[in-house]
Amino acid sequence: MTVSMVITLFLIGFVGSFISGLVGIGGSIIKYPMLLYIPPIIGVAAYTAHEVSGISAIQVFFATISGVLALRKENVINYKLVGYMGVAIIIGSFGGGFGGKFLSGDTINFVYAILATIAAIMMFVPNKGLDDVPLEKVTFNRTLAVVSALIVGIASGIVGAAGAFILVPIMLLILKIPTRMTIASSLAITFISSIGATAGKVLAGDILFWPSVIMVIASILAAPVGAKLSAKVNTKILRMILSVLIVASAIKIWTDILFG
Repeated sequence: MTVSMVITLFLIGFVGSFISGLVGIGGSIIKYPMLLYIPPIIGVAAYTAHEVSGISAIQVFFATISGVLALRKENVINYKLVGYMGVAIIIGSFGGGFGGKFLSGDTINFVYAILATIAAIMMFVPNKGLDDVPLEKVTFNRTLAVVSALIVGIASGIVGAAGAFILVPIMLLILKIPTRMTIASSLAITFISSIGATAGKVLAGDILFWPSVIMVIASILAAPVGAKLSAKVNTKILRMILSVLIVASAIKIWTDILFG
């Protein structure tokens, strides 16, 4: 571990975790491509897709728990929704996290690209009027919540994510949850998902200890700051930030798959 490598990993973890707290995601949509491409570009390290997914999984665990703790007093977390989706997603994420060891690096990147593409498309579908619904009057379809969470858990567990980057648009557009409640609740669901994904990656032997420690420290510092700021930022701006990040990541991964 060189000084330049430590600084690079810390900055990747800090930036990604700040954004994860801000827009209610675990940060893997940002940190997966950053870990895959930035270290080799500047010559400090080169991680495989399996190693990146392992680092991402354990980092997301700490980023999301930090974000949830920062928002617990804001009264915007829908605990019933978290309960239904959390149970389903932890089952799926554990299966995907462990099962990823049997897939090639190219297949893991392909799964990531599919997830990012679906999320990017969904983020541009309007959800007019939802943010005007009082939080105490929000309802949702329990079957849709459970099934969607299970599917997202399996796919996201494979890439070491917690799935929030696709969970957020599902909650906004399919379950019709207001933006601010979606952001807060998705952090809690993502934390539960990350438990399964991390356990699966540990059993699969995909966790690199020191890079993970550095990313975790950055997460604990940055995620609460982003989470606190999210309560003060316009919801349209939050959706725009998330949309741009998802689209950029999807384009980069697909370019490498098709032309790399």
